[in-house]
Amino acid sequence: MASLTAHLLPPLLLQDRKTLFGTFPKLPVSYTGGRRNCAVFVKATGDSSESSTSLSIVKSVRNVWDKSDEDRVGLIGLGFAAIVALWTSTNLISVIDKLPIIPNVLEIIGILFSLWFIYRYLLFKPDREELFQIINKSLSQIFG
Repeated sequence: MASLTAHLLPPLLLQDRKTLFGTFPKLPVSYTGGRRNCAVFVKATGDSSESSTSLSIVKSVRNVWDKSDEDRVGLIGLGFAAIVALWTSTNLISVIDKLPIIPNVLEIIGILFSLWFIYRYLLFKPDREELFQIINKSLSQIFG
């Protein structure tokens, strides 16, 4: 278990601190005298499974990398293609967002589709049961 205590300085002492971007602006603060201490107590309990998870992911990636002697070029190419596709899609979305009318049209289409979906599947009980059947059928096809 770990325990951490932090003492925060009063706001009056932090007004004239200089940073890379300049100084903090002076704020109207009334200080009534005496030193005010604020304490923050943090207590961590339990074991962290994040480090073991990240180690297992690294080990599994190393195992796949070591086993695939012939496909390393393909794996590198696939990774590069994934990065290029992510970059391209991000730029495409930002360009579409900058066009004057397209975002508004897409927003209206989204609202209309949401209204249709609510009317078609969520408004009445038999339609909700049909939606649950469709979802269960899709899940059984995916997971077997």
